[in-house]
Amino acid sequence: MKKEYIRLNELIKLIELIEYKNGVLVAVKKIKIGSLGVDIILYVVVGLFALACLYPFVYVLSSSITPYEDYLKAPMSIIPRNVILDAYYSVLSFPLIQSGYKVTVFVTILGTFINLLLLITSAYPLSKKDLKGRRIILGFIIFTMFFNGGLIPNYYLVRSLKLLNSVWALILPGAISPFNLILMKSFISQIPDSLEESAVIDGANEIRILANIIIPLSTPAIATFALFHAVGHWNSFFSAVIYLNKRSSWPLMLVLRELVIENAVFEVGQIGVDLTVVTPFTIKMATIAVAIIPIMLVYPFLQRFFMKGLLLGAIKG
Repeated sequence: MKKEYIRLNELIKLIELIEYKNGVLVAVKKIKIGSLGVDIILYVVVGLFALACLYPFVYVLSSSITPYEDYLKAPMSIIPRNVILDAYYSVLSFPLIQSGYKVTVFVTILGTFINLLLLITSAYPLSKKDLKGRRIILGFIIFTMFFNGGLIPNYYLVRSLKLLNSVWALILPGAISPFNLILMKSFISQIPDSLEESAVIDGANEIRILANIIIPLSTPAIATFALFHAVGHWNSFFSAVIYLNKRSSWPLMLVLRELVIENAVFEVGQIGVDLTVVTPFTIKMATIAVAIIPIMLVYPFLQRFFMKGLLLGAIKG
């Protein structure tokens, strides 16, 4: 590697690093030393903001494994002196938490699959410029983004479809998002037409083109929308409040809402824990941790697709 330095200017100090490989210019990197102070300030501000976002999660985890007596001595501490897991044992043995987990996992997996299936199969034909009535269909889709029937008509619709007190009431009413559909259509429109034309010449039909060309090339966008829908299903509770009356059908977030917000703490003494160690506050913190940790563990596996999918769906060309 060969580096050539040019003279530093008094106002803007610029270093030009030129890298050669086998006599060929490989990379040119420009660094403005004068802006180093600004970069340091930006890194510090972003770092502090990241710590501020991370602190609530660490606080919840620390409070859930800290004895209540230690918590009262140092309420703002995030480093527990003693670690106990009794609160997690009590939470995971509570029947309503167990049923809520089952419902939430089922709704998240099946709901996300249905969302992606309808999203891909709807966006692909709408990406075809020669589709008859394409503008009219897109107009109807955009219309639904600004106008809807409201809560009461939606409730009557779900009731007329006999979906009340069913997990399908949490999946089917929001099976497809118009905004995500438009983004997915824009993403697929960027795929070169020559790839599809070559597949048609080889005898491929539309289903095979969708399965073997469109879906593999749309992996970043699909992963991004999968994360959006999965997080939405996992955190959803309002639809359950409206459509579900049976407590055994409640999703996890509705159980968490009743436990934390409504202060409906279950009887701790009935599940064999020490009331002097595990208190309603500790159980609330453990319940919050149990509810948020699984969906947080999914993000690292999709993070590499996340920004790429967002940018490619919004940039033309």
